[in-house]
Amino acid sequence: MGQIAARIRTERERRRWTLAQLADASGVSQAMISRIERGESSPTAVVLGKLSAAFQLSVASLLALAEGTQDDTDAVVGVRRRDDAAEWRDPATGYRRRQITSPHFPAEIAEIRLPAGARVPYPAAAFAFVRQVVWVLDGHLTFHDGDAVHELDAGDTIELGAPAERVFANTTDTTCRYAVILTRGIQP
Repeated sequence: MGQIAARIRTERERRRWTLAQLADASGVSQAMISRIERGESSPTAVVLGKLSAAFQLSVASLLALAEGTQDDTDAVVGVRRRDDAAEWRDPATGYRRRQITSPHFPAEIAEIRLPAGARVPYPAAAFAFVRQVVWVLDGHLTFHDGDAVHELDAGDTIELGAPAERVFANTTDTTCRYAVILTRGIQP
């Protein structure tokens, strides 16, 4: 939690934003941002999505920066063991996100495990600067893309278009596992 707290504060300060400015840009309350920055509260996936959108960073990039791996230019190319990959867990839903690629790879690939009954919404701004494909590996995903709802099963993919509010939902009684493949449309 401390690394994420420090990274959010660093990103805010790097932009010379006040808490109020970040709250306005993200839609997250000043009180919540303050608690996160002080390490008193762990951000949920929804809050991370809103903050990353305000910073014009992907959630994966924000988490990589928090792990201190983004600026590692001497990164070893090759085998990364499962246990070495950074994993983040949403305290509200149990959603787990494991980063597959290093920050230096041209595409960000993450493996997501969405527990039964979990629902994770993201604002349209979280998709404003990226191109993204969602690939369901196991289970069933109900994916809301703006007003459209897509029921996706293992093997199904969806390539996301123009930014829209999106919801990843698991309406089943088993975990859904999917991959998110993301590239940047523009550099922030």
